[in-house]
Amino acid sequence: MIVGLEVPSIENLVEWPAWGDSTFNKIAMINVIALLATAAIFWFGSARSALVPKGVQQFAEGSVNFIHTQIIHPTIGEDKKALSWSPLMLSLFFFILFTNIFEIVPVIQMPANARMANPLVLALIIWVVFIGVGIKHQGLFGYFKGVLFPPGVPPALYILVTPIEFLSTFIVRPFSHAVRLFANMLAGHILLVTFGVLCIALFSAPALFLVLALTFPLLVALTAFEAFVSLLQAYIFTILAGVYLGGAIHPEH
Repeated sequence: MIVGLEVPSIENLVEWPAWGDSTFNKIAMINVIALLATAAIFWFGSARSALVPKGVQQFAEGSVNFIHTQIIHPTIGEDKKALSWSPLMLSLFFFILFTNIFEIVPVIQMPANARMANPLVLALIIWVVFIGVGIKHQGLFGYFKGVLFPPGVPPALYILVTPIEFLSTFIVRPFSHAVRLFANMLAGHILLVTFGVLCIALFSAPALFLVLALTFPLLVALTAFEAFVSLLQAYIFTILAGVYLGGAIHPEH
């Protein structure tokens, strides 16, 4: 047993009490900062349209190009109607990225998406949007018929296929969309906290200095890895949103 080693309980890792008499806490603060940071990037990026972009404008334009080429074009299409989804895709990507990246920000060190509420709300928004888009483009009857009774299936199999399609599209899809983000961020958060607490305990145990010499570089490497995971999970959540929207707009695909 290492003297001073006390790993926080899981409740302490994901539950943050409200500040004062309000219901505002650290998770709410992260969400507000992420929202303001996302808005600020594109506000200042478009404030001055220089012929040769630089600084924030260059970053904003590069981000728009990335979303267009890596998310919208492969999942929704390349026409003007497809590109009209840019604001939603950009907002999703950067909001999730910022709420994730607070996992490695000193003092705060908490990804807001390690709480299920955040990913679930985002997934439900996409769920409502892709159902609404499907009804808009295919009609109420046409959309649900296409989803529940996919063409090319022998009629006798619809008794099995239709319940499966209903569950996978309208129940499992938003749940899995949310859980994928939540589980990855929670696992990374627990891992970083565990190694952080271990390093702090080893600092107070001179006899275990050699163990610390191995543990601390691993903590640094894990921190860099979690920064990559934060970016990757923002990309995965956003591209899945694009896939769902693309399927609703272009059911033949």
